[in-house]
Amino acid sequence: MFFSIIIPVFNRPDELRELLASLTKQTYQQFEVLVIEDGSVDKADGVVAEFASRLDIRYFFKENSGQGFTRNYGFERARGDYFVIFDSDALVPPHYFSVVSQRLAGDPGSAQPALDAYGGPDAAHPDFTPIQKAISYSMTSPFTTGGIRGSKKNLGGTYHPRSFNMGLSRTVWETIGGYALSRMGEDIEFAIRIIENGFRTGLIPDAFIYHKRRTNFGQFYRQLRFFGRARINISRYYPAELKLVHAFPALFTLFVLSVPVWVFISPVLFGLALGMLIVFSLLILIDASRKEKSLRVGLLSVVAAFVQLIGYGMGFLTEGWKRVREPKEFRETGASIDYPS
Repeated sequence: MFFSIIIPVFNRPDELRELLASLTKQTYQQFEVLVIEDGSVDKADGVVAEFASRLDIRYFFKENSGQGFTRNYGFERARGDYFVIFDSDALVPPHYFSVVSQRLAGDPGSAQPALDAYGGPDAAHPDFTPIQKAISYSMTSPFTTGGIRGSKKNLGGTYHPRSFNMGLSRTVWETIGGYALSRMGEDIEFAIRIIENGFRTGLIPDAFIYHKRRTNFGQFYRQLRFFGRARINISRYYPAELKLVHAFPALFTLFVLSVPVWVFISPVLFGLALGMLIVFSLLILIDASRKEKSLRVGLLSVVAAFVQLIGYGMGFLTEGWKRVREPKEFRETGASIDYPS
């Protein structure tokens, strides 16, 4: 099995260097690497040149069009049997492709048939900063909506891969085309279409990557606010994909914002609401401190959880309000997508 690794890059040459260095350490070496520069000012061509003797690697520069269409650009030029997508801020453990190649092939007669598309979890590297570890905890914790990302089945009963760590067969791409959206939930739409076309998807738990994500809470908030907007955007094309649980961060945000008001309405209710937030914070503090073996990371994880839920919630609310105000004809008929051929 030969893999084509597709890496969109936008102004991240230093992070790309770390990702490429991790790929040189893979125990399974049957792959090529395609780095697609999406109109960056701070180009990564020099970084790619550093690895020319250690990796089967190609570099492309194109005008900025967003990460979804940039991945399509890579698909069109890939030679592999299977396409693997990584975000440029990832580190890939040495065992990754050995695990993936075995799982994709399936085991005849077993309960684990071959997969047409897969996703893998993300984790915090031991060398990550405390804030990065806290953000990673929040994005994978069962006490936040992040717990859904690492489960074997997403809402609706079928696993939806995400593009920070995702693979698909050449057959999938040749059948349904690439990404139809370039931003605002493009990976969710892509996964839905893969499943609707009858392809088998699944989570490979051991195919994890170390995902750096954002290095401070301001960046993290902006990222999650965008995620909240993206969820509403997907509902424009697939209304049934908007579940009640997706509104949880928005409800949490409204609850947090309402707590100060209860001081003037009912001191008892204010105390009850404040107590609920304290209990929630303590659960995260204890769980994160235990898992990361660090009280500091535990404390930062409390902050990360609030930033995640409120950031997502604010994006969900603002885009949802925009959705409600859209013309009635649009809301009744839904949006349409020109799917790539």
